[in-house]
Amino acid sequence: MKHWMTVSQISRGYAAGTLSPVALTEALLERIEAHDPQYHAFIHFDRTAALDQAMHAEKALRAGRSLGPLHGVPVGIKDIIDMAGQTTSCHSVLMRGHIAREDAPVVSALRAAGAIMFGKLSLHEFAIGGPSFDLPFPPARNPWNINHHPGGSSSGSGTALAAGFLPLALGTDTGGSIRHPAAACGLAGLKPTYDLVSRRGVYPLAMSLDHVGPMARTVEDVALLLDVMARTSSSFTPPRPLSYARDLKLGVKGLRIGFVRHFHEQDDIAHPEVTLALEQACEVFRSLGAEVRDIHLPSLQAFGAAQKVILMAEGWAVHARNLRERPEDYAQMSRRKLLCGAFLGGGDYVQAMQCRGELIDMVNQAFGDVDLLLAANSFEAACRIDDVSEAVRTYTRQARVPFNLTGHPALAVMNGLSQAGLPLSLQLIGKNFDEVTLLRAGAAFEQATPWHTMHPELLTT
Repeated sequence: MKHWMTVSQISRGYAAGTLSPVALTEALLERIEAHDPQYHAFIHFDRTAALDQAMHAEKALRAGRSLGPLHGVPVGIKDIIDMAGQTTSCHSVLMRGHIAREDAPVVSALRAAGAIMFGKLSLHEFAIGGPSFDLPFPPARNPWNINHHPGGSSSGSGTALAAGFLPLALGTDTGGSIRHPAAACGLAGLKPTYDLVSRRGVYPLAMSLDHVGPMARTVEDVALLLDVMARTSSSFTPPRPLSYARDLKLGVKGLRIGFVRHFHEQDDIAHPEVTLALEQACEVFRSLGAEVRDIHLPSLQAFGAAQKVILMAEGWAVHARNLRERPEDYAQMSRRKLLCGAFLGGGDYVQAMQCRGELIDMVNQAFGDVDLLLAANSFEAACRIDDVSEAVRTYTRQARVPFNLTGHPALAVMNGLSQAGLPLSLQLIGKNFDEVTLLRAGAAFEQATPWHTMHPELLTT
């Protein structure tokens, strides 16, 4: 079925002449139009524009002018990222009428690679709220169970991928907002090393914690999307590899993996089915030739305390004026979170940043003994979307925040299904700018397990 095809399958189909960009685009548009009125992945998509891009891509391919693996491949853009001439709504009343003057660099890079822009995907308001029902756009739904939370804040990205609307999507991640929907929707999602991907043209939440990253249904597709996104970095980084997908078939034999067991067994107690899936994942890595041993980092509470102060202080700096003048225009969940920053002082922020430096040093020291870290993602499967108290409670039951604070790259990969049939997920964390090794390990796990081949059945009207 066209809607579950990977980037490699699409590219091979184009090369063989058994598939065309127009045929793929038409099939996906038909699926979106049939199902998105129930699942709400999109805030805006433009059938005419998508088909125009598909026809242009098809013409170029027929003339032998391929721009690479993403040529003619549809991509969805989280609606916090600018696309020239379109509204960047941030899923908020406050941004109605905010028309982007130019593409964000990540969007420009995708266009240059020949990707087809399908439109803007829903999110939690300003990337901080929750599955709010007091906004002009309804919240996205989880394709594995429409009554459940798809994760956030890149909720529309997660929904679109899991529903088979798109093969690729962009997300942002300040406290786990790529890895959370990846966990809830059974996807692969990467928070890259801080500053590997440009944040210009992306509405900020907390500038020193914000990341832009790729989401897909497979690790290989994440790597191919990262190849394009990483070209946008404006900061000094180590030499970029020729391809982040280059080592995906090398396996993990000989790699040293540190299992951060205390995050989910001591600092906060995960649901037993999450713990069991993590233990089984360790056995998979051992069977593939990796060395897996327990490793100790500072507590989740230490990471969380510093990250929360920084996020609230920086978020208040972005939103202070609107919160003073138009508080009623925010959804209740996002307003409550952002208002916390009003009660912080400069000293609080400085102390949190000092603590952050110490925590970064401790994680870097841990990487002196291992090549990768393995940790829990969410501590339980997705809750119901209409249960506000559960949504609030479960947001903190995760191990994603530490690596926004430290900036290390972190990859979410599906590693099981709950008894209720909802996805479970793990995290792999790499050394700074070593996404190649991180993706290599994620691909090895994926190929040794069946989870990435499983897809939900959508409701039919």
